[in-house]
Amino acid sequence: MEALDPETARGDPLLERGENRMSERLSYEDLAEIVDSHGDALLLFARQWSGACAEDVVQEAFLQLVHRVRMGDPPEHVVPWLFRVVRNELISRHHARRRSRAREERIAVERPRWFEPSLETRLDANRAVEELQTLPIDQRELIVARIWGGLSFEEIATFTESSRSTVHRKYCAALETLRRNLS
Repeated sequence: MEALDPETARGDPLLERGENRMSERLSYEDLAEIVDSHGDALLLFARQWSGACAEDVVQEAFLQLVHRVRMGDPPEHVVPWLFRVVRNELISRHHARRRSRAREERIAVERPRWFEPSLETRLDANRAVEELQTLPIDQRELIVARIWGGLSFEEIATFTESSRSTVHRKYCAALETLRRNLS
């Protein structure tokens, strides 16, 4: 094994003594091999939960492994342990996001309104139905499917046999026509 540079070794008692082995069971080379052979699989596993933070979570898991090895407490079965650490962190982040979203929604509802809607700005339902009926059938079905049906643009694209971008463009055009006609 090649000795590490003294600057790199500063602060690590094992390295300062000239030892490259992190423990009797796992060396730096062993850890590098674990990263090389299981890093991609862990990343793929993490992306099933969240693509946005997958790399961060996997990197954190490897750092926790290094820390445990340095403390002389390496996990007995490293790879399953890494998967469990990644999974637990992703679950924790999911719960934190959900709590944060709920808190933000609660605050948004509790926030006082700056403007009260006036009678003049309220939408006349009968007139809105009349204007909706003046739209071409392809735009009208998009409005109904999206607003009242609760379908996503992807779902609408599937049943209209169009692309998602075409559905979105036609939907926006239909809404703009309705806005213009109702104002």
